[in-house]
Amino acid sequence: MEREMGLDIPPFCEMASRGKTETSKLKQNLEEQLDRLMQQLQDLEACRDDLDEDEYEETKRETLEQLSEFSDSLKKIMSGNMTLVDELNAMQLAIQAAISQAFKTPEVIRMFAKKQPGQLRMRLAEMDRDLMVGKLRQNLYTQQKLEILTALRKLGEKLTPDDEIFLSTNAGAALSQFQKVSEDLGSGDKVFALASFEVEKRKWRHHKIGN
Repeated sequence: MEREMGLDIPPFCEMASRGKTETSKLKQNLEEQLDRLMQQLQDLEACRDDLDEDEYEETKRETLEQLSEFSDSLKKIMSGNMTLVDELNAMQLAIQAAISQAFKTPEVIRMFAKKQPGQLRMRLAEMDRDLMVGKLRQNLYTQQKLEILTALRKLGEKLTPDDEIFLSTNAGAALSQFQKVSEDLGSGDKVFALASFEVEKRKWRHHKIGN
């Protein structure tokens, strides 16, 4: 029938192709929104010395609330669509890592969300060199290495025994909690439940301080 009509591609293939294109466009749009929010966090940290503590905390709280709203939208978009779950599960976890402040490095969050293990490993190699020559403080190195190793693990990458020891030895409470509720990339409900809890907890604290 399709050949008689002069069509080279059967209609069902056209529909599948169209669906794939729409998914790709949606993913790109979501990544751009996440990039914008990560840039806000990055800019905030860059100008932290120019702000008083109240201004810094208020601006950060607002950005985290925007991330929480974004995560709610993402959950609705993914609901019932396994293709989107597969495509966007890393973004889901990366957003939760940012909201719960288990991750504090915008660039690492961004690479995690976009499923870029190669770039994460490159950043870790750069950090190793910077630490050796004194360009990176030990505390920042430890924090960012923990984030990168956690992201790599969640992306299904194999860690070395030394990296596993580093992760288990240095992980703080926030990171441990994040790992606990995101045992695999399919634990969306737990992830978003914790995200909502963290935001509500911060709102309550802010309200209490304000009164």
